[in-house]
Amino acid sequence: MRLKTARVQNYRSIRDTGVFEIENAKTILVGPNEAGKSAILQALQQINAPPDIKKFDSLRDYPRALLNDIDRGLVDPDNVPVATVIFTLDGADQEAIPARFRECGYSCTRFISNGWTHHLTDAPSVPNYGDIKDDLANLADDIDRQAEVVPDGTTAPPTQASLLKAIVGGWSDQQILVPENTLALRQWLQGANQPVNDRDSAESLRSKRLHEAVDFVDDRNAALKTLYDRRPVFVLFSNYFRVRPRIHLPHLAQRLATNTLDDSQFDYGNSCLLSFLGFNAQDLADLGSPSEPVANQSDQIELYQAQLDKRSYQLNSASVKLTSEIRRVWNPLSSKNEADKLHVRADGHYLKVVVEDDLGVEVELDQRSEGFQWLVSFFVVFFAETENKHANAILLLDEPGLSLHALKQREFRKTVSLLSEKNQTIYTTHSPFLVGPDELDLVRVVELSDRTSGTKVHTSVTSNDPAALLPLQEALGYDLAQSLFTHERNLVLEGLTDYWYVEAVAGLLAAAGTVTLNDKIALIPAGSAGKVAYFATFLHANKLKVAALLDSDNAGDHAAQQEVLVHK
Repeated sequence: MRLKTARVQNYRSIRDTGVFEIENAKTILVGPNEAGKSAILQALQQINAPPDIKKFDSLRDYPRALLNDIDRGLVDPDNVPVATVIFTLDGADQEAIPARFRECGYSCTRFISNGWTHHLTDAPSVPNYGDIKDDLANLADDIDRQAEVVPDGTTAPPTQASLLKAIVGGWSDQQILVPENTLALRQWLQGANQPVNDRDSAESLRSKRLHEAVDFVDDRNAALKTLYDRRPVFVLFSNYFRVRPRIHLPHLAQRLATNTLDDSQFDYGNSCLLSFLGFNAQDLADLGSPSEPVANQSDQIELYQAQLDKRSYQLNSASVKLTSEIRRVWNPLSSKNEADKLHVRADGHYLKVVVEDDLGVEVELDQRSEGFQWLVSFFVVFFAETENKHANAILLLDEPGLSLHALKQREFRKTVSLLSEKNQTIYTTHSPFLVGPDELDLVRVVELSDRTSGTKVHTSVTSNDPAALLPLQEALGYDLAQSLFTHERNLVLEGLTDYWYVEAVAGLLAAAGTVTLNDKIALIPAGSAGKVAYFATFLHANKLKVAALLDSDNAGDHAAQQEVLVHK
């Protein structure tokens, strides 16, 4: 299933984001610091978080300004929704549920008390007691009228009307039929079968309506249960998680056993690495120090070898899996890193993550770039938290790629796109390089105009806060700047008036048949003489030919003598 819409309420800085649409592949949340972007991802994760993720805590997560309402009993945490989402169903989901509900959507809500509720959207109306009340009463009366006369002195069995009343006696006409109250009703219907000679008779049609109502409830319940079990896992990853390239296994095992993990970025990443490998720290350490076999005892020697081989093979399998994923998304358009391989190796009580380059040189992970370390750490946490269910996971990336160079961030956009082909992805960013010029329809603007109204999410690219739109403006500005580099030959002019002069003179000469301006030369107004050097530098850096036309005044003379401009 795929996430279609989301809404976050009553969480930290968020009163109500409003309903916002989620794209089928990737969705980008942009906005200034403190707008609430991270809070949105944290709240959404609780729809179906991986094991061991902290649940909501009303003391810390409910908006602080409203917390007194809970303390005074004015608000029941069980009735305070935080995250509400609607999923669309894919083919496999539809095949897994009764046919009547296959065109529906699936909605799930998580409350601040960590309770939940769910329902089907765009589904047929659920029948209530009022819809079948008359049919039930008429059926009971008909059966009772046809009952045989009880001989004198024999206790009469209870009438169908009395049995029915025992079941529905306290129901109102608006009572929705749910499995809890239809179980006894179904049993009554099975015991109250009325002989029907004509399948098109009124009695037959009445029986069909009653069984259809009960079957509808059972089918709906089965669909809800199936879809609840098929919810995607929401994997939240931030820049703070890292895998340490060297892990002392006994020390980590002790911290895990005593629940004294430090708050650093490494302990969580390292515990995920062990989960990904399928070991715990103590077992992995024990496998590396088996008891020495007795000489000439073949069974002990084989056991000794098997213990060491088990650790080696498991680590090799994990290395192959990691390498495959990294190669798929790291610098996907270049073969430069194709030879890079990741190895997870154990040496005694130490576990190491190393990278082998195309020369065969192995270095620890922390000696590679920050961006590469981030990506490796991401996949380790991703695989560990989804527990082999990563094909059915939604990725929530909080400020990905902050450590990447600007141009590498542009490449990382392709990485996110590749990830989102298999896993729907939502990520937050401040960087204009992580928003492509053709991706504005994927952007959701997050703003916090004032604390009273809280965080809002706009599906359209609008905001009352200019800072919220800054990454988009920068992205568009960068794209426009790239349009400068479309001609091989470029004439840089001081200003717009110079551009008009050259264009006008060229037009007159062309009209007179004297000469035409070469249309392969781009005329670029720089805005001032002082900026000519910058434009010339940019154009030259992109392997383009450049010339400059300057006024013979002080500003022009000064610009003409700039060493950078003369060199270009």
